[in-house]
Amino acid sequence: MTETMAKLTIGEKTYEFPVLGGTVGPDVIDIRSLYAKTGLFTYDPGFTSTAACDSAITYIDGDKGELLYRGYPIEQLADKSNFLEVCYLLLYGELPDQAQMADFDQRVTRHTMVHEQMHYFYRGFRRDAHPMAVLTGVVGAMAAFYHDSTDINDPQQREIASIRMIAKLPTLAAMAYKYSVGQPFVYPRNDLDYASNFLHMCFAVPAEEYKVDPEIARAMDLIFTLHADHEQNASTSTVRLSGSSDANPFACIAAGVACLWGPAHGGANEAALNMLRQIGTVDRIPEYIRRAKDKNDPFRLMGFGHRVYKNYDPRAKVMQATAARVLDILGVENNPTLQVAKELERIALEDEYFVERKLYPNVDFYSGVILDAIGFPTSMFTVLFAVARTVGWISQWKEMIADPQKKIGRPRQLYNGATARDYTPIAQR
Repeated sequence: MTETMAKLTIGEKTYEFPVLGGTVGPDVIDIRSLYAKTGLFTYDPGFTSTAACDSAITYIDGDKGELLYRGYPIEQLADKSNFLEVCYLLLYGELPDQAQMADFDQRVTRHTMVHEQMHYFYRGFRRDAHPMAVLTGVVGAMAAFYHDSTDINDPQQREIASIRMIAKLPTLAAMAYKYSVGQPFVYPRNDLDYASNFLHMCFAVPAEEYKVDPEIARAMDLIFTLHADHEQNASTSTVRLSGSSDANPFACIAAGVACLWGPAHGGANEAALNMLRQIGTVDRIPEYIRRAKDKNDPFRLMGFGHRVYKNYDPRAKVMQATAARVLDILGVENNPTLQVAKELERIALEDEYFVERKLYPNVDFYSGVILDAIGFPTSMFTVLFAVARTVGWISQWKEMIADPQKKIGRPRQLYNGATARDYTPIAQR
């Protein structure tokens, strides 16, 4: 088979570089020998044209609006699967049989409790600390409690660490929420499924019984599924870069949580909900549409457009139907925020300005509406995102650790600072 080569001409010299093809998606030019051959680097701020790794976990076709977990369309997984089964798929590459699923479910369930001394960490935070600040700290602190699963060269320890994080992140997140509202921590229950257990830890109180609505739990499970992984995004790349230095897995996931906190990444659903509330009612939408088109107006429509998707975000379609169902169950189907969201989406999909720019609704557009209806404050939205994305981060981290081509990440730069100069003593300046 003849290898395809790309030719790069610099001055009078021409260099050849292999073109590599994956199972699906664009081919890539292998430039690992670029500096050795030419003495030059590429310049790609934001890595918009750079493949930093090869992966078999998640595939996105932004033009088609397609998202695949291990080859399975997100729409099928959202309709027929559940979050723990998706976790198994992302971690191990295939859907489990019944015995494998039962074993995995038990392993996760039996690891949901956290070390009792971790409770003291929370007391060190201010009462009004942001839950994401708390979560970033306590996830990193897991390395101080679980020494028997920090050796990245031991496959068994990597496996134990993976299960622990998938199991314990909901517990730590729920504790962050309880701490922020001044309520006592609620311990996990092994008789509840993953999403129901999380909701119970967030909303139950010792004074009375709390029953989780199975439809609300299903919606929560769906949100986790839709956010489980999303290829080489900012937080996933952060986890991989941290892991490339052979840092322990808990430190790597803590780095991912910190990156996710950014409003341009995990905080986008909070921004979208705040925008919908700002608009307030359907009759005010034309005013805000005009403002969004005005280059001199700082207002921007949040929840529209995506760095990768140039079509309708496939997760948003599922989320839209879920939002309507959840608000109907909770008796708030006439919620003005949802009405604004639906009408704004309808107008944007028909308006030439938005269609030309491919500004379609993304997953953040509806997820905030759902979480708000369930009862979560906006400060918890990104925390819930972190709970869901943990399995994706771990799957990507495990894949990277096992990759024989793994190298410590070390991007280069285009330097525009001062050239070499001599030091001048302070008295002579």
